[in-house]
Amino acid sequence: MQREELQRIKEEALKELETLKDPIQLENFRVKFLGKKGKITQALRGLKELSLEERRELGSELNQLKEYLEFEIEKKRREILLSEEEKILDLDLTLPGRRPFLGGLHPLTQVIEEVCEVFTRLGFEIVTGPEIESEYYNFTALNIPEWHPARDMQATFYLQNGALLRTHTSPIQIRTMLERKPPLRIIAPGKVYRCDADVRHSPMFHQIEGLMVDGEVSFADLKGVLAYFAREIFGEKTKLRFRPSYFPFTEPSLEMDIGCVMCEGKGCRVCGQTGWIEILGAGMVHPEVFKAVNYDITQWQGFAFGLGIERITMLKYGIDDIRLFFDNHLYFLESFK
Repeated sequence: MQREELQRIKEEALKELETLKDPIQLENFRVKFLGKKGKITQALRGLKELSLEERRELGSELNQLKEYLEFEIEKKRREILLSEEEKILDLDLTLPGRRPFLGGLHPLTQVIEEVCEVFTRLGFEIVTGPEIESEYYNFTALNIPEWHPARDMQATFYLQNGALLRTHTSPIQIRTMLERKPPLRIIAPGKVYRCDADVRHSPMFHQIEGLMVDGEVSFADLKGVLAYFAREIFGEKTKLRFRPSYFPFTEPSLEMDIGCVMCEGKGCRVCGQTGWIEILGAGMVHPEVFKAVNYDITQWQGFAFGLGIERITMLKYGIDDIRLFFDNHLYFLESFK
């Protein structure tokens, strides 16, 4: 470190200091000269190679330069801040501000919350369960025999060690009945998985299953609950009908249809010209299901139902392609804000 080098660093710093106009330039300047690898810092470290007298003389001048630059940097920072404030004050504060971008809930989430709210008004409790299940909870305990087509690889995603992705949320009902004693009144929303994909089906979709168990529960109670639900979701004037059906876990079983919301019951492509659209399946809990969870079938009765959220949402909003729910097009999602 020589005096000529010290003078060169000083002249360079003072000259560059005059050109600084924003906080980024100021910070770069500070790092360049006063940082850990800055020129003044390196010069101070190089003093050890000089004699004692030279270290004292040049060291004192370097420290003075360092203190001076620290003072000037802080002074410059205040000047820049004041300049920025003046620019802000020059703005026309009466101009309207920019509207902030507001997100919204996904239409499926909105309908799930709406359906859950309807059933919680009726005293149902929301419960959840794992999406990776065993064959026992997903099939066996629900009276679905080993030869049933629902167990085929074409319908179910099987994993290693006999596990599978649940094909419905009914396993939550089994788990809840094994953990609790009646009376029960629960709904189980969640994602389910099946090997199916087209404009009306997705390999992952959402269901809400319901279960009510008590000492005196009748088929009339089931119809009343489902009718209330349908009219709360689709409107008071919604036409309903119940048809006999079959499910392994309920007996007797039914499917509920509503008047086609697309053609108002006149007949169209969506409803197959019938004027009706099926929205859910239900029935009285099968005695074999109660036996699987150690419920006394002479003491308890119950009903269960299951509905697909995607189908309910498509009918509610007139959507004809299930893939729109998962494509994440902004123009589609923004229409549900």
